[in-house]
Amino acid sequence: MIVIDIECSGINKSINGIWQIGAYELENPSNTFLMESSIDEDDEVHQSALKVIGKTESELRDKSKMSQKELIQKFFEWSAKVPSKNIIAQNPLFDVGFLEAKSTKYELHNIRAVGGPEAFPFPYRNFDLHVVAQTVYHRIKGEFLWKKETNASDMGLSNILEFCGIGDHRRKVHNGKIVQEGAAHNALEDAKLTGEAFSRLIYGKNLLEEFREFAVPEYLLKNSEEEQK
Repeated sequence: MIVIDIECSGINKSINGIWQIGAYELENPSNTFLMESSIDEDDEVHQSALKVIGKTESELRDKSKMSQKELIQKFFEWSAKVPSKNIIAQNPLFDVGFLEAKSTKYELHNIRAVGGPEAFPFPYRNFDLHVVAQTVYHRIKGEFLWKKETNASDMGLSNILEFCGIGDHRRKVHNGKIVQEGAAHNALEDAKLTGEAFSRLIYGKNLLEEFREFAVPEYLLKNSEEEQK
């Protein structure tokens, strides 16, 4: 399976662009992908996105880099060699949605086709880390992690990482303001966090060497043991 994260100039796939794609094969984590592009001239850039990624608009429009179309083509070429193409992401609707939108824009694939060379290269159904985390959390805690003031799920990636016993040292932005200083977001690093959390939630196991210092919580070990019975 392919663990993916993309970094964009905003959150609207209709008007924003992809400037970085990071991914790796869950079953073979050493097989990684990380490339950057120059977003298109008609792509808008949102200031909140720049704060998250620690970049300037001129860096996102750097013409010395490959085009956004080339970036996506190279990612499709890499993913074609991965046996299982199901996507794992925190909110795959965002990542896959952007890829679909750009595929349509550049006429790379027909997202309505099924099979064949013209079809969008990823399955329709994907693995949403948010859903997996809420399911495991409910099994262990007997409730969902909820924002009572907004009546919505509170299982963002930061809370997922905390539940999985992993420290989150990334920069955090809320309402356009930096509320936690830290490392700027990077697509491959965020994909690594996603895959590590997925492994702990599903298998009760550490996946990547860089997260070995963070012990897998006992309740996830027990949850995995119960699943295997």
